[in-house]
Formats: sequence, structure tokens, C-alpha cells
Amino acid sequence: MSLKIAILGFGLTGRLTALALAKEHQLSVFEQDNEHASNSAGSVAAAMLAPLAESVLCEQDLALEGLNSITRWQQILIELDDAVYFQQTGSLVVAHQQDKGDLQSFVSRLKPLESYQAQALVGTQIADLEPELAGRFHQGVYLPCEGQLDNQAFYSASFKKLTSQGVQFNFGCKVELNAHQVNGQSYDYVFDCRGLGAKEAEPLLRGVRGEVARLYAPEVNLTRPIRLMHPRYPIYIAPKPNHQFVIGATEIESQDRGKVTVRSALELLSAAYTVHSGFAEGRIESLQSGLRPAFANNRPKVTKQGRVISINGLYRHGYLLAPKVVDDAVSLIA
Repeated sequence: MSLKIAILGFGLTGRLTALALAKEHQLSVFEQDNEHASNSAGSVAAAMLAPLAESVLCEQDLALEGLNSITRWQQILIELDDAVYFQQTGSLVVAHQQDKGDLQSFVSRLKPLESYQAQALVGTQIADLEPELAGRFHQGVYLPCEGQLDNQAFYSASFKKLTSQGVQFNFGCKVELNAHQVNGQSYDYVFDCRGLGAKEAEPLLRGVRGEVARLYAPEVNLTRPIRLMHPRYPIYIAPKPNHQFVIGATEIESQDRGKVTVRSALELLSAAYTVHSGFAEGRIESLQSGLRPAFANNRPKVTKQGRVISINGLYRHGYLLAPKVVDDAVSLIA
């Protein structure tokens, strides 16, 4: 039976929810931004799928769900009409000699995930994986099951697919949610995917700030995500198609929605330069910041109150956990 469903928010979870429901139901999407939702956490993110690396900061059950979600991502992307870059060739964690202790601490906190485990590397093995890092690092760790996707391409392809499926979009609009009514219109179900936009309904939500630089660096040829361990500003470098790179720090406990600070930009770019000197001639295409929605326990939460189903609190695990969390939410209308 086809249902009339409203989806509030068109970020990562809103898009995945719409893709899961559009084949069988009549959907209306409400988003206060435009179709790009460029202020959403999913738009700013590097879209890394890193269950082993994230196991350092989350419980094992979430890391295992993240591992399973990588397969779900492949199923989701193949149904889109436009190709979206997806990669699963593992990730590389490195540290300069003076930061060897930070690398060892990171490795000691990794949790086992089925048959996957970290593989310690010496300098020659690092060079085998990433030839352009030859001679730059003498110790590292390879995390074999990890991957990434191109979030910008996913945002574009998902909007195009949903448009072709007849989804009704309402951009640039505020939402008044009253039971299962949205702006005075009744729906069979409402999916609230607004993240921090739902803070009035979820007062325990907090924002966790993330900052990223997007670069065009034709002199850099890194083939997989790289993490640099550092006591002050550990960073990640995620290579995207056409010599595009997303460089970011892990997290900042702040509700600040302001633009990237000079200090953060200098730290991000300086650290990236120590990984590969080719970034010096790269072009800065954007500096972005965003707030990830999180609860006190840093775990995602799906709740159902009447006909309103809420998805929230994905913290820094958005792309890693979103397919599983959305599947759980959608199953509540079965």
C-alpha cells in the first residue's frame, strides 16, 4: 500500500530515507536550504567508511554495523542513475618519528572486527602502498577493510534520482511539525531527519564541529585515505576523483557555526604539507565547517512517537552508520 510520507531535512539521512521509500510511497521532502543542502553535516564530510579507525572512539557493535554498512553503500549507489565514486582499498595511518607514541596509542585502542585487523608497516611497506610517501614515514598501520565515497557526487546523483521518481521537493521553507502534520498538511508518516534542526524536539542534542579544506592538488597522487597521527591536530586526507582532496581534523567540541578560523586552516594545511609536499602548490577550492548532531553517548538514535519517526545523533559516524540506521527507521512502517 502506497503511503503519503513527509521527510524533514535533505541531508545524508534524509536522502537515504527518501531513496529507501521512493519506489513504493508518495514522498514530500522539506528542506530549509536548497537542493545542495550545503550546510548539512553530510555535505561537509569527507565520507570515509572507516569502521576499524572509528572503533577507537565507539563501541564494537557500532563498528561492526559500520562494517556491514559498507556493503549497503554499494547496493545503494548501484541503483542511482549517475556513477558515484566508491572505493574500498583500505586506509593508511602514519606518524612522524616524534609522534610514534600517538600511533602506538591509536593501535592499542583498535577493536577487532571479524577477520579484519590492523597491519603494522615499516617504511618500505608504506612505500609499496603509497609510492609518493616513500622515505617520508618509517612506521604506519594499514586498515584493510576501509573505504570512502564521493559525497558531493552522491548528493547530486541522489537528488537527480529522486526527482525522476516523482518526489515532491519543498526547498527554502521552514517546518512546523504538529503530530503527523507538516505545515498543516497531514501525512501517514513523518521522518524527521533534520539533525540539529530538530533540537527543539531533541533538547539533549549537541553540535560537534568539523572543519575541512577541499583542495585541487595535481602534484599529489595518493590512492587511499591517509590519517596522520599527531598529539595536537590529527588529520585525515581523503583523495577524491580528478586530484581533489578533502583534508580535515577529527572533531571539535563546539557549537560554533562560524566559518573556518585562520588557526584551524593553518594547522590543517601545514599538517597535510608534512604528509606530501605537493600540497604546497595545490589550490584551495573551499574551507568549510559544519556541526554534527550528537547525543551524550555519541550513539545514533531512532525513535517513533505516533506516526513521527526521528533519526538523529549520528555524531562523526554519519556515512559509516547511516545506511543501517535508516534501514532500522524505515522498517518501523512495515
